[in-house]
Amino acid sequence: MTNPLLEQTTLPAFSAIKPEHILVAVEQQIQEDRKYLEQILKQVKQPTWDNMIAPLAEQADKLSKLFSPVSHLNAVVSNDQLREQHDACLPILADYYSEVGQNRALYDAYLEVAKDAQLTATQQRIIEDETLGFRLAGVSLNEAEQGRFREIKSRLSELGSLFSNHVLDATMAWSKHFTDKSPLKGLPVSAIATAEQAAKEKHQQGYLLTLDIPCYMAVMTYADDSSLRQEMYRAHCTRASDQAPEAQGEWNNTPIIRETLALRHEMAGLLGYASYADYSLAMKMADDPAQVLDFLDKLADLSINKASAELEELTVFAHQLDQIEALNPWDVAYYSEKLREKKYDISEEELRPWFPEDQVLKGLFEITSRLYKVSFKERDEVDKWHKHVRFFDIFNEQGTQLGSFYLDLYARSHKRGGAWMDSCRDRSRRSQGELQLPVAYLTCNFTSPVGDKPALFTHDEVVTLFHEFGHGLHHLMTEIDEIQVSGINGVAWDAVELPSQFMENFCYEKESLLLIARHVETKEPLSDEVLERLNAARQFQAAMQMLRQLEFSLFDFKIHLDYQAENDNQFAEILKSVREKVAVIQPPSWNRFENGFSHIFAGGYAAGYYSYKWAEVLSADVWCFFEEQKTPEQGIFNDNSGQRFLKTILSQGGSKKAMELFIDFRGREPSVEPLLVQQGITANP
Repeated sequence: MTNPLLEQTTLPAFSAIKPEHILVAVEQQIQEDRKYLEQILKQVKQPTWDNMIAPLAEQADKLSKLFSPVSHLNAVVSNDQLREQHDACLPILADYYSEVGQNRALYDAYLEVAKDAQLTATQQRIIEDETLGFRLAGVSLNEAEQGRFREIKSRLSELGSLFSNHVLDATMAWSKHFTDKSPLKGLPVSAIATAEQAAKEKHQQGYLLTLDIPCYMAVMTYADDSSLRQEMYRAHCTRASDQAPEAQGEWNNTPIIRETLALRHEMAGLLGYASYADYSLAMKMADDPAQVLDFLDKLADLSINKASAELEELTVFAHQLDQIEALNPWDVAYYSEKLREKKYDISEEELRPWFPEDQVLKGLFEITSRLYKVSFKERDEVDKWHKHVRFFDIFNEQGTQLGSFYLDLYARSHKRGGAWMDSCRDRSRRSQGELQLPVAYLTCNFTSPVGDKPALFTHDEVVTLFHEFGHGLHHLMTEIDEIQVSGINGVAWDAVELPSQFMENFCYEKESLLLIARHVETKEPLSDEVLERLNAARQFQAAMQMLRQLEFSLFDFKIHLDYQAENDNQFAEILKSVREKVAVIQPPSWNRFENGFSHIFAGGYAAGYYSYKWAEVLSADVWCFFEEQKTPEQGIFNDNSGQRFLKTILSQGGSKKAMELFIDFRGREPSVEPLLVQQGITANP
């Protein structure tokens, strides 16, 4: 049978991929790759970049391109058969990558190539990174230790997928049906229409609430019924835990958390690291755990007083409005939105008509064009996985194609929550000279169109789109031909959020907002008054938001730094202690936030969630430069700023260390001050 996964096409043939293709394709490709590696090690007597490193990278790309659409489909249109086949591949892939990483002959060949004085700076950087990668994969361990290391990597791969599956299953399992809309009082018209559409899709009359993020956030932010907010909060915060309904017991992620932490700690110990946090930092921008903790503690200390004042203001307001004596966690978003509306006369829902999908995309593309001299063209005939997916090509000023991306914006059943960018194809110069262009997946979970009306986004959703698009530009606009460090490859994890967080700033700047925001009916832009209020509202409860992210970051880092094998419940104790230090409002005892924390238990952020704040410091400092370079003629779109950012950071991928690239752009190391000023936590000096 023809297997579409084994055909090295420019783009995946999504409609032709069936579950039965997956495992057989992965096994066949691994077998081919293994033979290729054995052959090249046997034949090449004097390894060089051209006769070993480059050919092996090109061969390895085949497996990456094969599994990329499989992994993506499992995230966006999951079903039992697809999941089963996807998950069956994970231990096989983990074992194979461990096998390659522990290949002593290959490692020695890399060390030999490293002696070549003719290597370019980029090639030297790759050799340096990859030899470290060999050591982190256990190449120096004895045979028994290597075997155990492979077992751990394989099991961790399985556990990560299980964790993610449990969260998705628990999310989809919960819903609440109403035959009339009276309990939905306070919800925006758009949210009620979405709930009505959700009921229709389940062949029900009335309205259906789910834990999909657009629905959940609408209820938490606008529902007048406190008991409904509490019920949904509890359902969301106990997903995949011992506190979930008894019928969901099979999805409890607590045992997975315990086993994951134990295995990570053991794996780090095998390599001589004191903790998984130390192991994790080996390929990050931060130097050591003390630097990370000092960074997080400093931000917490600078934010705590302002956050406490913000909570006090909110508590007083809730009491004045509804005689609330003490705020519960399910009250915070509701009263925060009402206070925000009162202080700034601005509402996320009231702004929706100014952010229709096509206008937002048009503005996003125009902003990118002004910054980097590029253009976009939609292509319809591309094979996609869902009718709502769109596809675009990106071109430079000379009309040369730079890459392409899929855009999947709306929330739906069987789609993983959150928003992300991932690679479909990486830029690389092939052995015959042809250039493989980068292709990205941009995925969000926004409110979908209802009926024949266009999708209208909240401002928060626009910020999310710009964030993911920043990741996409980092992947697509690379000028690096070596696949190991092109795009986002080889970029330190705690710097990879820089381009994405930088793009968020354009959702607040007047010049760019005038391009993004046009009323869906009148085509009028947002008034200057609304723009001013939107910017003022940007700092609303910024310190509380800061502490929330620091809570996640400290919890993640400390459970990996201070792991104790004899304490089964240590991660919960650490979370409690972190909250006592940085949380201004304590959640109830039954809250099991950690059981849905996919970033660190099913994603790549283990002992690295601090990266969001670390990179936010970088991005605020970059934005500070753009503001300093404003001109009367071009404003924030100063050619010098955009081209400088493109040439020194965006196009460079992982070809240099992240700190070197930042200094190339800024002329100095980063400062935390621009972030604190931007968020109103400290005054502008």
